Amino acid sequence: MRYDFNQIEKKWQDYWAKNQTFKASNTSDKPKYYVLDMFPYPSGAGLHVGHPLGYIASDIYARYKRHKGFNVLHPQGYDSFGLPAEQYAIQTGQHPAVTTEANIKTYRRQLDQIGFSFDWSREVRTSNPEYYKWTQWIFIQLFESWYNNDADKAEDIKTLVSKFETEGNATVNAACDDDIEIFTAEEWKAFSDVEKQEILLKYRLTYLAETEVNWCPALGTVLANDEIVNGVSERGGHPVVRKKMTQWSMRISAYAERLLQGLDTIDWTDALKDIQKNWIGKSVGASVTFNVNGHEEVIDVFTTRPDTIYGVSFMTLAPEHELVSQITTEAQKAEVKAYIEKTAKRSERDRMADVKTISGVFTGAYAEHPFSKEPIPIWIGDYVLASYGTGAVMAVPCGDQRDYDFAKHFNIPIPNIFEGVDISEEAYASKDNVKIANSDFLNGMNYKKASKRAIYELEQLGQGEGKTNYRLRDAVFSRQRYWGEPFPVYYVNGMPQMIDKAHLPIVLPEVEKYLPTEEGEPPLGRADVWAWDTNTNKVVSNDLCHSAIDEESTEDNGIYPLELNTMPGWAGSSWYFFRYMEEAANRDGVFASEEALKYWENVDLYIGGSEHATGHLLYSRFWVKLLKDRGFVNVEEPFKKLINQGMILGTSAFVYREENSNAYYSKGLIDGKDVLPLHVKVQYINASDELDIEGLKSDGEFGEDFKEAEFILEDGVYKVGRDVEKMSKSKYNVVNPDQIVEDYGADSLRLYEMFLGPLEQYKPWNTAGITGVHNFLKKLWKLYADDNGLKVDDAEPTKDNLKTLHKTIKKVQEDIENFSFNTSVSTFMIAVNELTAQKCTSKAILEPLLVLISPYAPHIAEELWEQLGNNQSISTAPFPIFDESHLVESSKNYPISFNGKMRFTLELPMDMSKDDIEKTVMAHEKTIAQLDGRTPKKIIVVPGKIVNIVG
Repeated sequence: MRYDFNQIEKKWQDYWAKNQTFKASNTSDKPKYYVLDMFPYPSGAGLHVGHPLGYIASDIYARYKRHKGFNVLHPQGYDSFGLPAEQYAIQTGQHPAVTTEANIKTYRRQLDQIGFSFDWSREVRTSNPEYYKWTQWIFIQLFESWYNNDADKAEDIKTLVSKFETEGNATVNAACDDDIEIFTAEEWKAFSDVEKQEILLKYRLTYLAETEVNWCPALGTVLANDEIVNGVSERGGHPVVRKKMTQWSMRISAYAERLLQGLDTIDWTDALKDIQKNWIGKSVGASVTFNVNGHEEVIDVFTTRPDTIYGVSFMTLAPEHELVSQITTEAQKAEVKAYIEKTAKRSERDRMADVKTISGVFTGAYAEHPFSKEPIPIWIGDYVLASYGTGAVMAVPCGDQRDYDFAKHFNIPIPNIFEGVDISEEAYASKDNVKIANSDFLNGMNYKKASKRAIYELEQLGQGEGKTNYRLRDAVFSRQRYWGEPFPVYYVNGMPQMIDKAHLPIVLPEVEKYLPTEEGEPPLGRADVWAWDTNTNKVVSNDLCHSAIDEESTEDNGIYPLELNTMPGWAGSSWYFFRYMEEAANRDGVFASEEALKYWENVDLYIGGSEHATGHLLYSRFWVKLLKDRGFVNVEEPFKKLINQGMILGTSAFVYREENSNAYYSKGLIDGKDVLPLHVKVQYINASDELDIEGLKSDGEFGEDFKEAEFILEDGVYKVGRDVEKMSKSKYNVVNPDQIVEDYGADSLRLYEMFLGPLEQYKPWNTAGITGVHNFLKKLWKLYADDNGLKVDDAEPTKDNLKTLHKTIKKVQEDIENFSFNTSVSTFMIAVNELTAQKCTSKAILEPLLVLISPYAPHIAEELWEQLGNNQSISTAPFPIFDESHLVESSKNYPISFNGKMRFTLELPMDMSKDDIEKTVMAHEKTIAQLDGRTPKKIIVVPGKIVNIVG
């Protein structure tokens, strides 16, 4: 009976699909367990061997929990909106839906052939209108909510309107815009409908505002900070500039404290929690107001060290600060303008990371010190960010290194307010026993008392107050793209109106092409049918829109323009885990039923990349808290336990082109030459790092680049350079899992990816290494079958058989519970080697061994399970129970030595006394033969260890 892995794996994949083996139930009496992977974006390149790493780990755990008696939900779907499909559409004119569908088919085929136990009946696609109908609905809930700081939760906007109608807004404690004006109930009632809407927008949890954004001209869209790397777009590497645009934003800042506190309730790594804590950036200090000489405007700053206020010798504003244009003097305007234009080309992330560059410009304006009344020069500098704090800092060069460097660079005077103390950066950071001078009311106090006193004095002047600040900024929620969720929004007199849930989804319209319009509008501006008829509640032709008929007319026909922006990529991924909870047949009319939400609650185990820490993971937590506040879900956190898998790295190959020539030198010949390393496809490299030159030149994708190349050989061959890098199509080091599965099987791929090292670590891929685990599977097969067929019988297991089995059960269970999957693979290899040496054929041993191995190598386990006479899938079998008694040694194989040299061994019971051991050994025929009539001088017995006969 031959191990035909290709036939076996196809057989069982078909069986699982036909029988829906892994379909979860919402009404099971078993305890529930929800295992989820961060769902993939279906790119045209398909999967490479690095992608399945986390999926294999989660699948092992899901299969294990089924064996342990849990009702497991392990779904999969596609994050199918996004830039790559749209970029391809722009280049080719093909609708993104077409390429996305084709890519999904490739992904589904590849995922199925690796043998994942997904419940495909619950698949979601974020670009499916029946899915994004509910993304639109959640957006509406955000729009219809405000954050009540007193209740510390979001509430229906109607409760806020009720407060306005009865008491105005003077006593309302809400998360809202800063420029709120106080009004009475009578004034509210007197406001026009548009005025009321404008006021409510300042309180809503999603709102329209003019915002500083990261604009990518090449992509034609706004990018989030986490979509920018080294000042360029992560997708395509295009330049990004800062500019102001009217955008939808999410008031995630209202949840800053709850997002921080919630981290204490979930099982995430400290490293990941620290990333979110730093991103939220809680600081306790004071808000200080500085008057600007000659202007009515004031500058608000936030400081964690109000006690240093006498050390302020200048102020620095972010170049984008709204007051810069108003306070800059005529003499400084040209220099300030040039600096702002230069700064706009750098992303916030670059500016935050750059601690070495010192740049700035004096505005010509001065602020007034609140206590001394001395003039303070106002500068702008790109180390200050408009999105952090107030976009302004009070600079204390005698206490802050960056302020000090700035002051020294521009020759700004530095007052010393510290009295005879160490003001080094380390000492200042410790904040211990800092004495303040130059102040009547701060002198002689330590920093804590001085801070409290400074806040008190500022409050007396009306120029400050104690405040807790957060670095977390509201999230921009608009994209100037086509391939994304349409907003359920139309505009009446410029004010946004929500479309009723009954009329959702608002489906993406057809457009002629996927670029912004010639007037700079987003691609939806090209749609001919993109207006909302409030009479019929349907999308109708733009020609019928009131504004299109006659801009001067006051007649209102009830047809209005729809929003032209689309939602960002993180919209659909912020709640998809709830959609999986509802069985597909019950999804009509509900985003997830009350029963499904109550049963599954939230994700028990979530596996995905740490690169999503400040994007998807933070936004998901925010949306779940909002949905909890509004009574739509009953959990505060989406993911109980989160594991970040590492990355499988590829081994890239390089050829070396001599500068200003078409000559490529072999690796051993490049010393002393000015060469440029260039990536080449690893498929043209053999195990000896030798390049297949002809294969490279004939490559249809980029062989033309090498057609005229001259390859300078060493010893008759061209040797490439190798380096371990991120596996990426752009580096030509991608290994396709299709070929691995065809050559070695899916079980070999699964085992090898786990065997490479700890799940959380980065590890390099080496295809040659997979032969080891493949040979193990062949050895496993031979333990059960040979050329004559199955060789398992009902033989009574030996003591050694049971010992091997139960130490394997113990180790594998511990490994899976601790997510140490790599060591389990080693354990399987040891077990198979031992059982082979023991010539084990006992079904009582070999049957439970298959259950242990099945989460890792399910296909071979299913096949051998069936061969053993089982007619149910092995996934339904209970996990073997560990019996410690089989690991307890009842006897000891003693080495019997004479004058320190071992001559033979003797197995004796572990509970035998020292005297009995001595008597038994001395009476043994081999001892008598060794002594040959001599009387030993001494007999040394160490129970459980050795016997040594001396003399």
